[in-house]
Amino acid sequence: MPHISRKKIPFSISPALRSYLVKYGREIRLPIEYKDLLRYEAEVVLYDKYKQDTLWVSVQYPQSDIDYLYSGLKEIYAIMMADGDMSVMEHLYVDRIDLCLYGNTQPFRIRIRNRINDNYDYYYIKNADASRVIGLELEHLLSPNRMNYRVFNQTLIEEHIAGIPGKEFIKNYIEKERVENHLRLAKEFVKFNERCFVRLLGDMHSSNFVVDITPDFEDVHYRIRAIDFDQQCYEPRRSVYFPKYYKQNLPFINIGIQNITPETSRQYQKEERSMIARRIRYAHEELDDLLIAMKGSILSKEEYIIELRKDLFDYYNDPQYLKCRNMGEVVELGLSNLVNRGDSV
Repeated sequence: MPHISRKKIPFSISPALRSYLVKYGREIRLPIEYKDLLRYEAEVVLYDKYKQDTLWVSVQYPQSDIDYLYSGLKEIYAIMMADGDMSVMEHLYVDRIDLCLYGNTQPFRIRIRNRINDNYDYYYIKNADASRVIGLELEHLLSPNRMNYRVFNQTLIEEHIAGIPGKEFIKNYIEKERVENHLRLAKEFVKFNERCFVRLLGDMHSSNFVVDITPDFEDVHYRIRAIDFDQQCYEPRRSVYFPKYYKQNLPFINIGIQNITPETSRQYQKEERSMIARRIRYAHEELDDLLIAMKGSILSKEEYIIELRKDLFDYYNDPQYLKCRNMGEVVELGLSNLVNRGDSV
């Protein structure tokens, strides 16, 4: 298994990245910040339907803070889902605020419920780490997925990404032989693996992605979506950026081995690289600005950059990697080569 730093260093949003966020409407004034939610006075452990500890706790606040907090949290939901139109929030209320005490970021999860039909939705409030923000934006520009998030000062708001957590998908679908189309799942994992490596998104083991199942008129489609972007272009070894090297993902890998040949796998890799190149051309202005912001930001340790550029030089046999001075230049070179040369896989 690739070695991951147990506690990644958080990086502040640089002025260059802040300018990018303002230009493209990602920076917006919010009524509640992450620090406001830290004033809880009690917590209750949350268990799933199987009575297993979820590693989340439900937090409770002083009565004097509830009106202010809940009103602000509803307004944030309106900003995310309805461009700030509070009139559509009439029947919604804050049902629960959860905190994840496990991991580096300790995010809050807000559950919004509809009084009329009892339906509910989630969004997340986190500390605004530069790596995560850039990871979200690269996902938005280079993947088939659109990402809904906003930043204000040191606070990051993220829309919930729906899907079956990879770990649960293994347990409840793969192990119970409920996968309806093994070939399509194998193909999607190959494409997901390629997307992560091309843009250098690390730590994509089964707890950090979800599987979205979409029924078709004859069959089903699968899409694997990253949900954790903390390890965006941070680690020093290229193996960290390949989901196929994580032992937690072995059930997905085995499905691929059983259903597709190495030649077919390379074909799927080339298809995905071609799609990424097309997205780069479509979003070239935003991507160019983002790469400028990345090159003006600290995103990793100096020794990690040196080690990764040497690793990628060995992988691609491209001496230009040895000239890269920061992670922004490493990502820029990889994307440029993908468009201009169609780097082989």
